[in-house]
Amino acid sequence: MPEVISTPPPSTRRPWRVLAIMCIGFFMSLLDGSIVNVAVPTLIHGLGASYDQVLWVVDGYLLVFSVLLISTGRLGDVFGYRRLYVIGIVVFTLASALCGLATSPAGLLAARALQGLGGALLFPQVISSILTVFPPRLRGRAFGLFGAIAGLAPILGPVVGGLLLAHVSWRWIFFLNVPIGIVTAVLALTCVPPMRSGRAHRLDLVGVALATAGLSGIVFGLIEGERYDWGTIAGPISIPSVIVAGVVLLAVFVVWQHRQRGEPLMPPALFGTRNFAVGNGVGFVFQLGMIGIMFVLVLYLQTARGYSALETGLAVLPNAVLTAVGSACAGRLSDRFGGTYVLMAGVTLLAVGLLVLLCLAGPTSSAWSLLPGLVVIGIASGATFAPLQQATTDGVDPRLAGAASGVSSTTRQIGGVLGTAVLGALLSARLSSALRDEAVRHAGRLPEGLRARFVDDSAAAAQHYGPPAPPSGLDPATAGLYERVTADTFAAGFVDAMQTVLMACAVALVAAAALCLLFSPHKKPAAEPARQRQAETAPQE
Repeated sequence: MPEVISTPPPSTRRPWRVLAIMCIGFFMSLLDGSIVNVAVPTLIHGLGASYDQVLWVVDGYLLVFSVLLISTGRLGDVFGYRRLYVIGIVVFTLASALCGLATSPAGLLAARALQGLGGALLFPQVISSILTVFPPRLRGRAFGLFGAIAGLAPILGPVVGGLLLAHVSWRWIFFLNVPIGIVTAVLALTCVPPMRSGRAHRLDLVGVALATAGLSGIVFGLIEGERYDWGTIAGPISIPSVIVAGVVLLAVFVVWQHRQRGEPLMPPALFGTRNFAVGNGVGFVFQLGMIGIMFVLVLYLQTARGYSALETGLAVLPNAVLTAVGSACAGRLSDRFGGTYVLMAGVTLLAVGLLVLLCLAGPTSSAWSLLPGLVVIGIASGATFAPLQQATTDGVDPRLAGAASGVSSTTRQIGGVLGTAVLGALLSARLSSALRDEAVRHAGRLPEGLRARFVDDSAAAAQHYGPPAPPSGLDPATAGLYERVTADTFAAGFVDAMQTVLMACAVALVAAAALCLLFSPHKKPAAEPARQRQAETAPQE
């Protein structure tokens, strides 16, 4: 099969088939990132694991995935995008089988870390392939399909996970990936042409070490900060010291990249492109605000309103479908009018949708009553990813496609991790205060001897996001009353805290929309000569 080289930007005879095959692996890795969340209680009982061990099964994947994206993106430039994609699929599939066969928490954690490696290997290659096989005039539509999957997969995860847990073992959450991964690898090898950036590259090993170590410190600190109360981990090692060490190593990494006389891992020339620099800033702030929407909404439905994981997934499924549809439409609009204006409109509408949701969500609201806000958020979310990706990569040298995709993906991933940490801390702090206030208001419904304990238990409930259990020794009638009052108190307190978080998210999104003004004006791509639309070929990848 002829090889596709990206100088000048080529196309293949069937670029959409190439993208469809690449997106299967992308979808699988995103789905698996969220599908495990619903299995936490089952894993605790099935493997005899502690809560902290199971949380690391979730967080271990995110940690490995996040810190390797810059390196794996550049590896695609060095060794070829198809080759790295197939290796990623194989690693991810093998790791999925090992996850399903795990008999201990340690074994499952190791397999999940290997899954994170596979996901990090394949993810940047999808974006690099879009920049390689699609001409500029079609990239908006291609990124639209990519964005549709990015919006749909995380929502489908809890739904698929809930169905599998209801009918088969938790192991099938992982075994399901095995046949899909095998078929995808075969399709990639037979139907996707070898792709590389057009010239030989060398890997900056010092840069890889510095970037990986620096990002590991930052991501680990942000993920684990709340668990250690943002204090000491062990001996002299603390969360702040780990994060500071990560920041220092990243600063050294940046200096090394500027002084590197060979071929840097993160070429400074990337940030010489105005839109790439601005797009990474927008993507960081946008993801910081965007990540809190589903984070707090899922907690609201499950803890304040008592929905199961499956019911919660089904409740937000229309939102995911609208995101997918909106992303496809936004991609076409971006090709026509440029990503900047579509992105600004989408982010602004997303902030409006948050305000609508804020007004509709109450202590007794049903999922149906939230639908108008979810509709607006779904459509707006779809109008963000494709134009953001297009605007960010506008003007990037296709020979640096892997480096560009790795850096932009990492920037958004760090924004999401930081957003989860900051908004989680904000939610906990506000929830503790709101629950105590609500408990004082509702305490009069209980017998006088239970009121003081009720107030203390309700305030402490902020630590585990759930109403407290009634004290032992109560008669059935009093225990039932205690449960009803604590449930009402928790729902009212959570809504109060959620409103604060959603307002913070809206502020971040408005800031992201304002940053869009810094993008360069869109220039519609000129029609490409027929001879330039043909892929250049080489005998090997």
